[in-house]
Amino acid sequence: MAGAAALACLLAPPLAHADEPGVAAAASELPAMRVVGERSAGLGLQLPSTSGSRTGIATQDLPASLASVDEQTWQERGDSRMADIIGRTVGMTPLSATSYSSLSFSSRGFTGTNSVGIAEDGVRLGVASSTTPYPGDGWGYERVEVLRGPASIVYGTGTVGGTVNAVRKQPTREPLREVLAGAGSDGAARLGVGLAGPLGETLSYRLDVYGQRTDGERPLSQASTAKLMSTLRWQPSAALRLELLADVSNQRPARYFGAPTLGGQFVPELLGRNFNTADSAIHIQDQRLRARASYQVSDALHVRNELYHFKADRYWRNIESYRYLPATQQIKLGDYLELAHDLVQTGNRLEAALEAGAHKLVLGWEVSKARFNFSRNDYAGSDLIGVHDPSLGYWPNTSPMLHTLRTQATTHDFYAEDAWTLSERWLLLAGIRRDLTNFERNDLVGPDSFGKHLGGTAWRLGLTHKLDAQTHLYGQFSQGHDPVTNVLTLNLGNRPYKLTTARQIELGIKQQWAQGQGEWTAAAYRIEKSNIVTQDRDDKTKSVQGGEQSSQGLELSAALRLSPHWRIEGNYALVDARYDELIKGGVDLTGKRPLNVARHNANLWAHYTTHNGMGRWQASLGARAVSSRFADDGNTARSAGYTVWDAALSWSPQPSQTYRLTLRNLGDKLYTYSAVSSASASQAYPGEGRRVDVTAEWVF
Repeated sequence: MAGAAALACLLAPPLAHADEPGVAAAASELPAMRVVGERSAGLGLQLPSTSGSRTGIATQDLPASLASVDEQTWQERGDSRMADIIGRTVGMTPLSATSYSSLSFSSRGFTGTNSVGIAEDGVRLGVASSTTPYPGDGWGYERVEVLRGPASIVYGTGTVGGTVNAVRKQPTREPLREVLAGAGSDGAARLGVGLAGPLGETLSYRLDVYGQRTDGERPLSQASTAKLMSTLRWQPSAALRLELLADVSNQRPARYFGAPTLGGQFVPELLGRNFNTADSAIHIQDQRLRARASYQVSDALHVRNELYHFKADRYWRNIESYRYLPATQQIKLGDYLELAHDLVQTGNRLEAALEAGAHKLVLGWEVSKARFNFSRNDYAGSDLIGVHDPSLGYWPNTSPMLHTLRTQATTHDFYAEDAWTLSERWLLLAGIRRDLTNFERNDLVGPDSFGKHLGGTAWRLGLTHKLDAQTHLYGQFSQGHDPVTNVLTLNLGNRPYKLTTARQIELGIKQQWAQGQGEWTAAAYRIEKSNIVTQDRDDKTKSVQGGEQSSQGLELSAALRLSPHWRIEGNYALVDARYDELIKGGVDLTGKRPLNVARHNANLWAHYTTHNGMGRWQASLGARAVSSRFADDGNTARSAGYTVWDAALSWSPQPSQTYRLTLRNLGDKLYTYSAVSSASASQAYPGEGRRVDVTAEWVF
């Protein structure tokens, strides 16, 4: 990371934001559009914030850190996986393997799906057993926005580190056809088709179909994805709009769970191996239905309602734990897991937006019910194999899976938010949210059935000052909350615990300059999280709430058009995270850094564009840098930092056609996505090796 600080002159310029249901009228009436041709540098500061506030104020006025990346930007970079798209934004470090589509990140010193939430069009997706595989890719989405820091005021519990909101493409009144076809290393191929247009005078639609497959870099790394996203809109008048959305996806991720490590470092001779079984399996299916209504009652009042129903069926049969024993030259295999998840989430959100003088007020109520059924093959086997022994065996247990657990969580969320324009130069944003959850666990094979009530209050008070039309200063205080573990899989041991509480103070600046050709933002923050689970200092056999964790840091992002030919964008994040009080496994971890949290994270891209008689050419060079991280809470095993270089070359013979060559990981760098070191396993996911992709994109 010697050059990390040099990457601090820095994110990606999102540009044409299309209309999104579920935000204030000023934001929701923007027409969908696609920009073809030259792009201005920018971070979208003047565009409405659809993810940082329900009031729809401009991103530059929002007293919070919000990063945005649009479709054209991630296509320029050659990104298609949602984990890569999000991972390029400031301070977000992906933790899930490149071969697996679960969305898990580290942000502002907090990690995993219990602290970094995932939403689509502002609706949080249900999480079970720390698994969030949807959305896995960027096709069908207009942009992705990341609200950093405690986001409970907008999205509820489980968002102390931040929240990602994927914004869908919308129906249009003008006919639109989009096609993407690509192929690449390791037998990779993908195809996407997007259709939109009118169906008569009052109806319009949007349909996106996407599929991809790959053979992968290692044995059992074959993977495939297929999905369909659809929206039908009926708008009989300017005041009334009704929408029906129906989606389905089918994923078969790679059956690869990393390579054994020693002291946090890969064992070279084991990197090309896969210790899973030859008949292993992973299958993930998602179905999503929504009905939306939006009615402009008057110039001052806008009422919105969204009814949704999500269903996910997931199945795993794998050996997931590996530990290298150098003394005997053996690998210990464990976690023989055969699991099935059946998750159903149904909810309704009713919201009213009121504009009264200097106030933009939003009042909302959301109720949701999630039902989770869990089945498993209760096999606690393990095995030892020699380092040079064949590793692709077969599943050793033929006993059937048992339906062992059924849980249900009913949540009511009440929230209010007000953007108050105090004067031409001052804006006050205040909000409060109360989450109430009733949880029921029905243990079908044991005595652990119980009920639990959880409640959390989130609030935010932020102030924005406009020094001038281009420069905004802001500050905010906020409070959010996380569960001690995933709510849908609470067990009897976690029954006594309440939600953890996190408070943040943040100061920042957002500025445009050079007649809109450049924008930059900076944010400094401190977060203190209390009531994490620790061990009693007087009785190490007793777990209690009372531990504390904190983080503080600096985030920079910038985009600048240097000339008609050159454009630069990038970001840098510095994080100082530590346990202020924590005892785990009888060991005092006070002062230690949480595992998989990097102190430095940076991204940088430079684009050169030129025109000649053959059309438009663009050459791009980018770098991703992540400093070293610890693979255990005791900070004894360390994963090395890395810097990975990517490049892209595109040719557009005319504005509606683009042909792109992308080179990822130019130096074929061996690096670690995430690692774990414990008594039962020491392994890590290696990052993606060098690869070449070619794509063709048409818009007509």
